[in-house]
Amino acid sequence: MIFADYFAICQIISIFLETLMVAWADYKSEAKSRGALAFELYVAHSTPAKAPEDVKASLPDHLAYQAQLERSGQLAFAGPMSDETGEHMQGMGLIIYRADSLEAARKLAEDDPMHKSGARCFALRRWMINEGSLNLSVGLSTGTSALS
Repeated sequence: MIFADYFAICQIISIFLETLMVAWADYKSEAKSRGALAFELYVAHSTPAKAPEDVKASLPDHLAYQAQLERSGQLAFAGPMSDETGEHMQGMGLIIYRADSLEAARKLAEDDPMHKSGARCFALRRWMINEGSLNLSVGLSTGTSALS
């Protein structure tokens, strides 16, 4: 009974939130007009769909594909994610693409050997970056770099 009530409440909240949603393009335009960066990237939350050994078997091809995307400028960031405690790996990853559209980002995610093999599945979302900072230090004489 409690589960059924919880499910019904979630449905009601979802319907209510849909009435409050604005079009993405409208929100992006509004964000820019108030001075926000409104820089758009695409985020794939990649989660295991098969056994851990299947994920591990796809890893070399997955990493090679990501290196290719990085060289071409289509990969902004990528890496594994912990479980909710922060203590364990669960085979999940977050991949952030640079692409011209959601459809182009979806193609990049679909072509990832990890997803093609079915070892992982993904959920893709647009991500609008409005705030934050990124620090890069480059030692010109030492050839060192640090990102924080």
